[in-house]
Amino acid sequence: MNIVLVEPEIPQNAGNIARTCAATGTNLHMVKPLGFSVEDKYLKRAGLDYWDKVNISYYDSFNQLIEKHSNGVFFYATTKAVNSYADVEYPEGAFIVFGKETAGLPEEILLNNKDRCIRIPMIEGARSLNLSNSVAIVLYEALRQNNFKNLNLKGELTQYTW
Repeated sequence: MNIVLVEPEIPQNAGNIARTCAATGTNLHMVKPLGFSVEDKYLKRAGLDYWDKVNISYYDSFNQLIEKHSNGVFFYATTKAVNSYADVEYPEGAFIVFGKETAGLPEEILLNNKDRCIRIPMIEGARSLNLSNSVAIVLYEALRQNNFKNLNLKGELTQYTW
C-alpha cells in the first residue's frame, strides 16, 4: 500500500504515520512543502527507531507524484466525501491520499476525483479526526481487504512480568 501526505504540517503526526507505515510495510509519500524539517526532533521522536524501516519518497508537487505513479489507483480522504472508507475496494498497491491538518486536500483535487473520495464516518458536528489516526484507520481497512499480505498474523503470546 501507499500513503500520501500532501503538505503535512505537524511533525508528530508525520512521525506517527511513518511508524505505522514501517510496521505495515507501507510506502510513505510526502508532498512538499512540509510544515517542518525532516530533521525535526518531534518528527524523529514520534517515529522512534522505525526510520530505517520505512520507505519514504518526497515530491515537490502533487502533480509530480501523479506523473511518477500514473498507473496507480488513488483514493482521497476528506470529510466532504459521500463514500465511506469501508465501502470501497482497495487494490493491492493503492495510494491513499491525505491533506494537511488545517485544510485537508485542495478542492481542485477533490472535485477532479469525486468518485475516489472517501471519508471516515463521524457524528454530526465533529470536524475531523487526528491525521495519524485517520491514516491508521483507512490503511488497516485496505490491508484487511488484501488479507494483510506480507504481515505477520500469527502473533505469539509471551510471558509478561506484572
